Amino acid sequence: MNKRDYILIAVAAVILGFLWAAPKESTHRVPFDETHERFYTLVKAEGKKVAEKFCEECHNADGVQFPKDHPPKSRCLLCHKLEER
Repeated sequence: MNKRDYILIAVAAVILGFLWAAPKESTHRVPFDETHERFYTLVKAEGKKVAEKFCEECHNADGVQFPKDHPPKSRCLLCHKLEER
């Protein structure tokens, strides 16, 4: 093996170590309940971006409050996954 092979192995080991140390998923999943059931159908039929447009109907300053450190709310389903059924 030459020097390039060792460098490749070292880079792969660093990447695997980084992935191994990644934290567990910490975001809440979208519940499969009466309120959210329509989003499951919408995601399946038209995609996540279409379904996300309706999240702010309930998740806003007057409704379901966000934590203070919550990131921008434009792409909900990037972080919040649907429940597996």
